[in-house]
Amino acid sequence: MEEMIHLINEMSPYLLLGFFLAGVMHAFVPRALYSRYLSARGFRSVLYAALLGIPLPLCSCGVIPTSMSLRREGASKGATVSFLIATPQTGVDSIVATFSLMGWAFAIIRPVVALITALFGGVLVDLFDKENTPLHSSEQVPESEQKRGFLARLKEAFHYAFVEMMQDIGKWLVIGLLVAGVITILVPDSFFALFAGNSLMSILFVLLFSIPMYLCATGSIPIAVALMLKGLTPGAALVLLMAGPASNAASILVIGKVLGRRSLLLYLCSIVGGAVVFGLLVDALLPASWFALTVGGEVADCCAASGDSLFSWICTGLLTFLLIRAFVLRYFGHEQGCCCHSHEGHAHSEAACCCRDHEGHAADTCSCHSTEALEVRRYRVKGMSCNHCRTNVEKALYTVQGVIRAEVLLKEEMAIVEGTFDEKQVFDAVSSLGFDIYPMGGEEV
Repeated sequence: MEEMIHLINEMSPYLLLGFFLAGVMHAFVPRALYSRYLSARGFRSVLYAALLGIPLPLCSCGVIPTSMSLRREGASKGATVSFLIATPQTGVDSIVATFSLMGWAFAIIRPVVALITALFGGVLVDLFDKENTPLHSSEQVPESEQKRGFLARLKEAFHYAFVEMMQDIGKWLVIGLLVAGVITILVPDSFFALFAGNSLMSILFVLLFSIPMYLCATGSIPIAVALMLKGLTPGAALVLLMAGPASNAASILVIGKVLGRRSLLLYLCSIVGGAVVFGLLVDALLPASWFALTVGGEVADCCAASGDSLFSWICTGLLTFLLIRAFVLRYFGHEQGCCCHSHEGHAHSEAACCCRDHEGHAADTCSCHSTEALEVRRYRVKGMSCNHCRTNVEKALYTVQGVIRAEVLLKEEMAIVEGTFDEKQVFDAVSSLGFDIYPMGGEEV
């Protein structure tokens, strides 16, 4: 228990900083930047996709609809795969957290390996998967966020960092800490002595359970630390940090469905090959002293947690509060819906209207439409697991001609769509992101 508390105290200040930087990126970096430079087929778009994806704070599930959305907007297959590989392996939050627990060497090597692996995978796809037709042509949506001021953006940054991101990866961070605790308690100190002198065997052992298992970039850190404290080599720990977040059963199924089997095979070969090669290089060429864990000697002291600074304890308390609040809001709170129409389909007064624009933000003004000529339908959307999923489904629905309102409820797995639209286009727009969609009994809202 002392080791777990000390581990959390070590991470909490850096996690809070990482979450905040992620929120700043989300609120202040223009959305169009992530699709503007990715449409051309070739090395340049693959490079741009990797460079954009490395600092982007997306969890392993959130990167799937985001990358599929980029594909719909014209990104090449190579750029899409490059983004898929680079983004979940790192992120500004996980890089900061990696430095806090694993030191500068891992914090530098991790994004460098992600960049090289992403470039390799994207170039492979461009070379061997020639089919490059965009999944679905989308209309240019107005960039309404440019009209928002600094304070509005800062408010959005805090909400994204300490509500949405906490909801998306908080659960996996807690699971990672619990798994690390179980490893610390139950795995014998001599376990990895079985692989002594055989770096390849320890790497293959880690690959065996890290590829199908869901791990987020930040949540994988305490697991890697716990395994290294039990004797896992730095190269094998790097494999866990890279292959775990970049591949899991859900992403494998969606990528195969949307991009095709050939792109999926090249994607997996790039991740596995890159992780194994760089894991072996780290163990063979780099000094072991670079990867010595500072928490190693400290956690051996039974009073380590009591020696943590007051600032660390305050950060741990704040992080715990924010995580609990995010979970309560997600699982027990009520999602804010659009108030333009009642559940019976009757229009409210214009003063009470809160229609959303095509970017999904609440519009400043809105003219409530008569419901006589409009259809209001709801659909079941399966496969959404985070706020990024919800946001991308909403954006995809707004690209469908005739849709004037699209609202997606994550907890209920439901999309409410209003307008005069072709239902097939609605199905195509959502399916192109890798989600399953079907009508909810044809009922009206």
